[in-house]
Amino acid sequence: MTATTVPSMTVPRVTVPGPPQTGVARPGEQPLKALLTTRTRSRLPAGPDAVATWRDLTERVRSAGQYAERAEAERITRIVLSALGGHVVGDERVELARALPEEAASVIAAQIPVVRPLTAAQFVDSVAERIAGATPATARWHAGSVLSALAALLPDDLLTRILAELPRGYALLFGRGELGVTSRKESMSRPT
Repeated sequence: MTATTVPSMTVPRVTVPGPPQTGVARPGEQPLKALLTTRTRSRLPAGPDAVATWRDLTERVRSAGQYAERAEAERITRIVLSALGGHVVGDERVELARALPEEAASVIAAQIPVVRPLTAAQFVDSVAERIAGATPATARWHAGSVLSALAALLPDDLLTRILAELPRGYALLFGRGELGVTSRKESMSRPT
């Protein structure tokens, strides 16, 4: 096990046994290398809310979170995206990576998919654990700053599908209301 040092924290890097990194993927999934190399600028949304580069994304995060330095916004963006990365799976994960600047897509795609997504409150707590000195309130601020900036980048239908896969409560972190929205996983687990 090696460690990657990020300002204010050390993130362990774990090598997980699995398929070789040569592009082998499970049926129906694209390998990470193919996912990142098939991205094209033409797939990025156009218009005033479009974010085409990592710098643009982190500048939006800096503004939303009122961070004094862009470096702080970059650090927070990487932390929140790494926390989110394992929670978005399947086709939505592939489309999310394609819609993001390459640096952000790499952070998302590098995460191992979770078996059971965290609730929104647990997600915020996991962000707090990754940031030295963070409280649940500051972690909620950081998560909301990054995820609302991310939401401005994504096509509405993709964001809607991502939110449908996540437990209730994430919509608020993405800057959306959640009136009467039930995720597909919640509706499937309810008795009829």
